[in-house]
Amino acid sequence: MKTFLKIFIGLLILGVFGYTIFYLYGKSKDKPVIYETTAAETRNIIKKTVATGSVVPRKEIEIKPKVSGIIDEIFVEPGDKIEKGNIVARISIIPNMVNLNNAETRVNQAEINLSDAERNYLRQKDLFEQGVIPRADFENYEVAYNSAKEELTAAENNLQLIKEGQTKDSGETTNTLVRSTIDGMVLDVPVEEGNSVIESNTFNDGTTIATVADMGEMVFEGKIDETEVGKIKEGMPLILSIGAIEDAKFDATLEHISPKGVEENGAIQFEIKADVKLRTDFFIRAGYSANADIVLDRIDSVLSVSESLIQFENDTAFVEIETQPQIFEKRNVKLGLSDGIFIEVKSGIKKEERIKVPNSSW
Repeated sequence: MKTFLKIFIGLLILGVFGYTIFYLYGKSKDKPVIYETTAAETRNIIKKTVATGSVVPRKEIEIKPKVSGIIDEIFVEPGDKIEKGNIVARISIIPNMVNLNNAETRVNQAEINLSDAERNYLRQKDLFEQGVIPRADFENYEVAYNSAKEELTAAENNLQLIKEGQTKDSGETTNTLVRSTIDGMVLDVPVEEGNSVIESNTFNDGTTIATVADMGEMVFEGKIDETEVGKIKEGMPLILSIGAIEDAKFDATLEHISPKGVEENGAIQFEIKADVKLRTDFFIRAGYSANADIVLDRIDSVLSVSESLIQFENDTAFVEIETQPQIFEKRNVKLGLSDGIFIEVKSGIKKEERIKVPNSSW
């Protein structure tokens, strides 16, 4: 019994050892590599570069007052469409006390001068009618009287202009009414009723009452890196992708490339501008961020493959064509335009031929 048990244990150990050797041998054998294959396709190849920026109105105007004072009333709000000449706001003038005092003094002086000139005129008129003095002497007093009346009118108008911003003869023409200078849409009204405003003059830009823009004519303003600026030129087509409008493309035409670059974050950037072709089914708001694909070159309906299929040996490009199942041969190819993902194949392969997909782990 003991002898049988020893023999059994020995055979069991031998069997386990043999199975282990067989298993390790099987693991050590290389598994056959099965390569995937694909075929060339006909597609459009577009080589492009990308510029980032925003879409803004071509014409955007800041409306500023011609007089200083307090905003009495605002007639527009952002989003309103207005025409040239429409009233934006009304301003109540707070007159300068020195100027007001000088104007009042001028009126008083003009009244005194007019009263004196009138007395002399009437006196000389009686003498002239009696034939005591000649016409030439009388006309001098008549001119002085008329001049005094005009001076009083001018002084009164000046006083009214300082106090109210308009004269009695000006009608609706007044500097206290701020009007739009263009047709467009109100983008922003940065002030409120009761705010103090400063007039626009030679020494001061003045307070902005409202910003008005023509939303019917938009431009893309962006920047492009110095490594790409040499590849573009005015008149090139652009394809705009606006972040706020998904799944929509807008055509544009490059119309300006800045002759001077600006350093930003260690890189030289050049400003570009492009005329945007608007679409009736979308409303583009001022300031939308956008990316512009600038088409450097394109070719339509050509045989192409993924660039990952192209292999190189020295200066020769080739692909591996399947001649029999999992049997491949090298085939030199002549390449054309590339968009960074797909590349044109001018010669070397046919559309129906299967191409080996290289092992990405190699």
